[in-house]
Formats: sequence, structure tokens, C-alpha cells
Amino acid sequence: MVVEGCCVRVLTDPAVLRCPYVRATYGIEEIDRDAVKRIVEMKIRELGFFCPHRSLESDLAVPFGSSEMISSVMGDLLDCAVVVCDGAGTVVTSNPSLVQGIGARMNGLLRTAPIPEVIERIRARGGDVLEGRIDQVAGVKRAIERGFRRIAVTVIGPMAREIGELRELEERHGVKLAIFSTCNTLVSEEDVKYVELADVVCASASRLIIERVGRRALMQLGVHIPVFILTDLGRRIALRYLEGMRSPLLVSRVRMPFILEGKLPELRGEVR
Repeated sequence: MVVEGCCVRVLTDPAVLRCPYVRATYGIEEIDRDAVKRIVEMKIRELGFFCPHRSLESDLAVPFGSSEMISSVMGDLLDCAVVVCDGAGTVVTSNPSLVQGIGARMNGLLRTAPIPEVIERIRARGGDVLEGRIDQVAGVKRAIERGFRRIAVTVIGPMAREIGELRELEERHGVKLAIFSTCNTLVSEEDVKYVELADVVCASASRLIIERVGRRALMQLGVHIPVFILTDLGRRIALRYLEGMRSPLLVSRVRMPFILEGKLPELRGEVR
């Protein structure tokens, strides 16, 4: 889909037919082009996504979300985050509330044009912006130049190959990266090897991620849309995040991945 002048055009049929998160959040059982348009229009109306009045504050907490985990440990296990915002591009910030405000409902952003009002307000909240550019490698380089040593960075599935570049950058500069691999519904088999280099991986609706990456997990968060923790750093971040959760939690030893058929998102044309 593309948004121009706060107007939404859906260009292709959605890959996902049913999703427990979409059902719980938006009350939509079956996802079609009209449902996608309505969801994005709701984000525009309520949060100003893709528009000059884009909200940078959020009370929404998605269980086991990347922005939630990152913001919960900033100033403790992490110094800053490199994230992506519509109307701005790649953003480097040490402000946890800005990370959450940007990321609470943002997903799968491939390109964006700079919106001066959004960029100005991000900078006022302590964000360093690569105007109109989505380039997480360049964002991490900017964070390193600014003296940050423990850096979280989000990378969506279509950009998974950047994870290999980020690991090389980490080794070359002697910094520590916490890489969050997100929006992996349509990740290709060729790119799974890069996803496996991340610290935290959201399975999204990808059976490939569940089957290939899930079996390597040290921890799994959630059942409906599993989040796999692959490294010791990822586990420390996840455990610190869980300390702050008020919801009851179940802890059990299992063989990874732990999957309940019928609870996962369903791809269009997928046979259950």
C-alpha cells in the first residue's frame, strides 16, 4: 500500500488472511484490501501516521513488541536505538518514550518522504534523523559516531540482508548491537540465514521463520505470533522486559518452537 497526502491506496491483496493481533486490536476476522485500508485510515485518524500531525506518544503496549522491549531497557542494557519512522526515515535516539511513540503501531515501512513537521518534533525529543532515508546501517554508523556503544536496531524482513552488514560493523567498531528482526511474514528462504544472525526475531506469519529459526531459540515469547530469542543479550533484554509486565506469565521447559495449530496467523491460500 501507499499513502499520499494522507490518502490510502492498497496496491496488492494482503498476504495474511487472518491474524489474532488484527482480530484483537481491530475486530477484523478476515483481512482483505478494504480491511487494510480501514486499518491504515484508523492509524491516520487516531495517530496521524504518514501525516504532519503524526503522534510521537503512545500508551499502547503490544505484548512482546520490539519497541516495548527496547524502550524498557534503554539506559540500562542499551544506550540508544536505531528505528524507522514514517515522515522521517531512520531515527537514532536515546529517548525510550520516543522509541515507543514511533514504534507502537509502525510496521513494514519500506520507503518514506520527509515531513518537516514530523522531523522537527522528533529532533525536539532527542532524535537524530536521516531525513527521508531508511538506512539502518547508516543509522548505526551515526550512533557509533555519536559515541553510543550498546545499540538496538530494528530490521524488517525485506531488508534482512542488512543484518549481515550490521554484524560486520559491530565487529569492526567493537560495539554491541541488539538486532531486532521484525515484519518477517514474506521473508525469503535465501534471507533466513541473515535473520538467524539477529538477537530477537518476530515470526510474524512466516512458517519458514517458525520452522527454521524457532528451533534455534533460547526463549520464545508468545504463541499466537511467536517472538524468538536467539542470543544471551536477547535473553537478558527479554527477561528485563518481562520483569515489568503486570500480566500473569507461564514459564515452562519445552522443545522449540512451541506451536499451537489454529492459533497462528493464516496466510492467504494456506491449508490448515
